[in-house]
Amino acid sequence: MLFAIEEINNSTDILPGIKLGYKLYDLCGSIARAVKVALSLINGNEEMASMSEKPCSGSSYKVTSFLNIQNLYIFLYVSHFATCACLSNKVRYPSFLRTIPSDYYQSRALAQMVKHFGWTWVGAIRSNDDYGNNGMAIFIDTATELGICLEYSLPFIRTDPPEQKQKIIETIKGSTSKVIIAFVNHMDMDVLIEEFAHHNLTGYQWVGTESWISDSQNAQAKGHYILDGSIGLAIRKAHVTGLREFILDVKPLNSSGNKLFIEFWEKTFGCIFNHINQTEKTLKQCTGYEDLTQIKNSFHDMSLMPIFNNVYKAVYAVAHTLHTIIGCGDTCNLDRFKTKDGEEVYFNQYGDPAAKYDIINWQPKKDGSVEFVTVGLFDASLPEEKQLHIDNLTLTWANNSKQVPISVCSGTCALGTRKVLQKGKPVCCYDCIPCAEGEVSNKTGTKARLKRM
Repeated sequence: MLFAIEEINNSTDILPGIKLGYKLYDLCGSIARAVKVALSLINGNEEMASMSEKPCSGSSYKVTSFLNIQNLYIFLYVSHFATCACLSNKVRYPSFLRTIPSDYYQSRALAQMVKHFGWTWVGAIRSNDDYGNNGMAIFIDTATELGICLEYSLPFIRTDPPEQKQKIIETIKGSTSKVIIAFVNHMDMDVLIEEFAHHNLTGYQWVGTESWISDSQNAQAKGHYILDGSIGLAIRKAHVTGLREFILDVKPLNSSGNKLFIEFWEKTFGCIFNHINQTEKTLKQCTGYEDLTQIKNSFHDMSLMPIFNNVYKAVYAVAHTLHTIIGCGDTCNLDRFKTKDGEEVYFNQYGDPAAKYDIINWQPKKDGSVEFVTVGLFDASLPEEKQLHIDNLTLTWANNSKQVPISVCSGTCALGTRKVLQKGKPVCCYDCIPCAEGEVSNKTGTKARLKRM
């Protein structure tokens, strides 16, 4: 965000003679804090963001809490990370825009991907919040249309009591499906990884959402091997010219975000600036010239570049809007703009951007780490039959297999037999029984449409 603001403030092409300022508020996964920030913005109280060791983003559950208060007033809200399809409701959220695709498309893409691999019998876990519940509801609707059945669909949130976690473990162990759809946020997945590793739940094929499938902290978690071979949708890779250099060349004492960067610097390097903090005598002195390239943390994790790019586009969307309003006179019309790297940015009638995703595969390396390999693309702007493209030959599956896992409730019925649904089971579960005397089925997998001889 600071990078984009500095670019705009130093530009002669956009908002010339006008300087943008900012306030940073850190929600860090707390609904209570989201409400506090919303009230603070409304009544004008200032509050400086506190740094955290993990990256904090405005996920859908926190954003809806924030917006429900903000909508009592009219604030423009541009999110880089909130994906819930519920936020496309312009009656409820009239001034909400986002630079990340709606989960309406992600849920449908996941269902198409499951169908692509021939999985008709799957399990599911979802975050028990707006993100997971809405996303899973759309997935189930689409999956049903495509002939896919769910053996179970379990809610989970990281603050759940031990008995809920145990219920999930027992359900998975007692299931027959081998594919698990995980529509969970990265913080919930972090807890699940630990639980699944503790119970050694290996051999399952995981299908993930953008929140965790390319999250480097999930991939570094103890027990991450449980998810080796996972496949899922990720925000498309992006490049923002100059951003990496800006991040790694930050010097806290001459940075526009002085107070913010000083706090970050002291926590990162375990030192203090003596002219600022005289009370701490036990820590070494910061020089301001410590080398960020030698530190591994989320601040300069380039796997987060797609998220950085979404923030970058959100700031520029606001700046271009202000620029247009100031210069347009009586009639204002800003349909779209291009970034300096040539990416076209626009919002549809629901405030959503174009929906495109990379398809990512977790491929284990010899040293035990995970490589995020792009194996395909989903583009919702194309005709439905062309939206999904996957290179099957480059995939690594669960248990480091090169064979596509099989996850069906019942196999295909052979010629001369017909399907009979199993009582109390979904339509994907059936028995194959011989045709009656004088009848024949001349098509494999047939139901009861038989020919009388």
